[in-house]
Amino acid sequence: MGGVDLAGVLSYAAFFTVFATVFAVAALGLNLQWGFTGLFNVGVAGFIAVGAYTSAILTTPPVAERIGGFGWPVALGWLAAAGTAGVAGALVGLLTLRLRDDYLAIVTFGVAVLLQLVALNAERLTGGPFGVQFIPKPLQGWLGTGTPWTLAYLALVVAVLGTAYVALERLVASPWGRVLRAVREDETAAASLGKSPFRVKLQAFTLGSALMGLAGALQAHFVGYIAPEDFHPILTFQLWAMLIVGGSGNNRGAILGAFVVWGFWAAAGALLRGFIPQAEQARGAALQVALIGVLIAAMLVLRPRGLLGERVAVSRHA
Repeated sequence: MGGVDLAGVLSYAAFFTVFATVFAVAALGLNLQWGFTGLFNVGVAGFIAVGAYTSAILTTPPVAERIGGFGWPVALGWLAAAGTAGVAGALVGLLTLRLRDDYLAIVTFGVAVLLQLVALNAERLTGGPFGVQFIPKPLQGWLGTGTPWTLAYLALVVAVLGTAYVALERLVASPWGRVLRAVREDETAAASLGKSPFRVKLQAFTLGSALMGLAGALQAHFVGYIAPEDFHPILTFQLWAMLIVGGSGNNRGAILGAFVVWGFWAAAGALLRGFIPQAEQARGAALQVALIGVLIAAMLVLRPRGLLGERVAVSRHA
């Protein structure tokens, strides 16, 4: 029997953890929108795509057949990605947040589909079905393309995730965060206390969308290539599964759910590839989605609030 390839295991573990961490950043954004504010956003993939394409277009080297290629520093690309996705979220919010929640769901889904169609057809800007290539990878000039670079990028995205987590924890513990939960529970009561539900919801939706755009940029600069097929609605389904399993209304739950569901997704994919014939792999991918649905159903039955649900304060005088 051959020995364990420790270098290969380390490389895969780092690769897996980078993706889980990127998803955790997006899950924090969704948790701010849904978990704390009750905003039903089913267009997560669209905001991630906005961030990914924004940073890719701004930071890649000039290309004759495509608009963009400005060669910006990666850090500026990430900031622009978060800002552009935040603006997109603000525009969607301005149009829909005064309406019922189901309108927000419909519009955000429509926006996500529209953005994917734009990415697919606006070849002069997005590269069309061929996507955007040669997206720069920070630190690669010093570390190369192997495991050392992957570990360095992992440290970078973990730092981004940690910063986002600490910032959100302080925000939701502040008076603003208490207003978010008040609006989520009863808009009329919050308005009667002099608060503006629309303004608070717009702020939360904008900030959550910005985090999703930042996650898209982190993913783009890790892979080095993006295409419209990377932002199918299945990505939104994955993020919602992560939040449901981890526990909405709890930032630690959102992060934990990202790692658990991504691990379950990867394990299910490996298992199905091992047992399903090559000719049936497409159907196997659909079964992979079904298994995530089973996981969600099990969580809703066994732990309705998720692995780390929202902490509910109990009155001593109850």
